[in-house]
Amino acid sequence: MAHTFLTLEGVSFTLADGRVLFQNLNDVFDQRRTGLVGRNGAGKSVLARLMAGQLVPTSGRVARHGAVHYLSQQIAQHGTVATLAGVDAILAALERIENGSADPADFDAVGDRWDIRERLQSELDRHGLPHLRPATPASGLSGGEAMRVSLIAAWLSGAAFLILDEPSNHLDRANRLALMAQLQRWPNGLLVVSHDRELLAQMERIVELSPRGLRSYGGGYALYADCKRVEGESAQRQLEQRKLERRRETQAMREQQERQDRRAAQGASDGREANQAKILLGGQKNRAQGTAGKLRQQHAAQQEALTQRVQEAAQQVAPAAAIAMHALGGPQAARLRLAELEDVVLPYAPPATRAISLTVTGQQRIGVTGPNGCGKSTLLKLLAGQVAPLSGRCELRARSAYLDQQLAQLAPQRSAIDHLLDANREAGESALRTHLAQMGLDAQLAAAPVGTLSGGERLKVALACALYAHPPAQLLLLDEPSNHLDLDSLAALEAMLRQYQGALLVVSHDEVFLRALHLTQCLRADAAGWHLQV
Repeated sequence: MAHTFLTLEGVSFTLADGRVLFQNLNDVFDQRRTGLVGRNGAGKSVLARLMAGQLVPTSGRVARHGAVHYLSQQIAQHGTVATLAGVDAILAALERIENGSADPADFDAVGDRWDIRERLQSELDRHGLPHLRPATPASGLSGGEAMRVSLIAAWLSGAAFLILDEPSNHLDRANRLALMAQLQRWPNGLLVVSHDRELLAQMERIVELSPRGLRSYGGGYALYADCKRVEGESAQRQLEQRKLERRRETQAMREQQERQDRRAAQGASDGREANQAKILLGGQKNRAQGTAGKLRQQHAAQQEALTQRVQEAAQQVAPAAAIAMHALGGPQAARLRLAELEDVVLPYAPPATRAISLTVTGQQRIGVTGPNGCGKSTLLKLLAGQVAPLSGRCELRARSAYLDQQLAQLAPQRSAIDHLLDANREAGESALRTHLAQMGLDAQLAAAPVGTLSGGERLKVALACALYAHPPAQLLLLDEPSNHLDLDSLAALEAMLRQYQGALLVVSHDEVFLRALHLTQCLRADAAGWHLQV
């Protein structure tokens, strides 16, 4: 019998603006490794915080059976490494005891964790962070380092239940594999909020959050994806069947109405020819009108019922409707040289990957891989003209669109449509709003300050500005574009990038994503430098 760690009982949550995010959620979470998926903006992170006790549901309750440890996808890098690792209070109490404190509160804080200092350093060493110390300021850590230290906090917590929100973001390939191995060994309850398909494949259960509530799928991502495909096909068939039924029934009602009208007209004609009294003719007319009125009412009720059935079937299809992104711009000459780097020395890069020579031509599609801190993002910034090389020749001849990990081009107080109008005044606001709607950003989201949007929604705004700029970019430079996107949006982005006819450089640690792009080359960084491979 699986041990229950956490239960949702009629949980609902309403946002401050009055919008109901979700309602009446019921589920039980046990020791099975569970992945939580859903569209951007569905409320996955809010639900995770409710389950962790950081938020209170508007109605319903969350029952926790044991300690819960929560890892946010937005890591606050304040304090020290010990703060991120969640052991700063214990280390401080331990230091006071070592300095002679006899305060019972200090002994309670330490408990049986007298070896916490050694355990922390051991974990730092094991996760490739031997250069860090407990007192190292967290503000100086890279995003990948901060995530790894925050994950160490989870492993050291000894919690009955872990809730990890997008834990593979900012991790390079080696550390993603290490994370998956660690999760396989975790003995207690686990919920992972993620769109990382490789990570989701390690789960024993997938739970989907949608406007219809929570739906549980036993098994990992492959089974979930197969079930969703079958459900989508079935829902589409059901919708087409309901539409066909409505057409047939509407035609039958039309023919019935026409027969009734012909009978009424014939009856009136026969009555006049038979020279019946006016009072009898009036009675026949009234009866005929009454019959026709009842028939019209009956038909109207039938039509309403048929339309209701079509709408109900359409609601089953709509949540799975594909997000659409369009690759603008025509084909470029394959030999057109868009950028040339000759003996370039990159700023900020480590010695092994500081020097690079590279030519980017019109239809190259290059995936850029390598460990965190090797200079991948700096390379993209250089190709975008945002940083200068320390030395060497750098010629840029293309209109480029650059999307960085921090989405620095977005002003938090401005709306999505304002940003898109800045990028393209030629298309017209109506067309741009249509593009945003096709990406899953409706009129309300398009008008909201981007600082109030979810991480995935902000990424879509930045993508829209890159994709729909005027004139269109000849060179797309994308730094971890799959981070924060939901599964439907990922599929749309992959399809769009496969259709894109310009040059493309994509930095990513997501192997599944890169394989979907039909790359022409891979530019890999390692201890021996940069290697361009077909």
